[in-house]
Amino acid sequence: MEKKRTEARSAPARVTGVSSRDRGRATRRQLIEATARLCEERPGAEISVAEIANAAGVFPNQVTYYFGSKDSLLVHAAFLGLLHDARRIERLGRQAPDAAAFRRNIARAVLAMPSLPSVARALAAGISKPDLAPVVDRHLQLLFRQSERFVGQLLDARGWQARRPLDVETRTFWSTALGAVLLVRAGANGTVADLDLAGALTVHDESGHGD
Repeated sequence: MEKKRTEARSAPARVTGVSSRDRGRATRRQLIEATARLCEERPGAEISVAEIANAAGVFPNQVTYYFGSKDSLLVHAAFLGLLHDARRIERLGRQAPDAAAFRRNIARAVLAMPSLPSVARALAAGISKPDLAPVVDRHLQLLFRQSERFVGQLLDARGWQARRPLDVETRTFWSTALGAVLLVRAGANGTVADLDLAGALTVHDESGHGD
């Protein structure tokens, strides 16, 4: 069994015609995706480097080789999960019959995202470990841009409007959602369900309906 596992982990290095850079990118992707799966399957649980390496089919020392630390890998994985969740929520948003339903459905879906516990931990890591702050910021900027692009396309397609610039709209919405999760995980009274996240969105029907 150990021999087969070792062969499986070594296989990518023997593929001909593939550069070491491409192999490195593939290994990084394997590690991030495997960690994101583990985080989704076991929200809030402590995941070891050995478990991550086994799930990704690589050696444990490749975690530190490619990411510097397990915490850095967990940040990448948390935001990968968040971006995947955000894309699923975008599909839900496109199905809303009016702006009021859009605000309500988006808010409800975001607060139920399975990636939120992992993202809360990633944000906390960015606060406690300054070397991870740029990694967190890079992923947040990607999330903001993706969301801004989605909302802009939806407004154009539906003839809806927002009462503030789209970059402010998306940043305000996600800051409210993620801030609420951090408060709850830090022990604040109540739950994210107590939050009027829909109220953080100003998207409305041009005609005035759906407000």
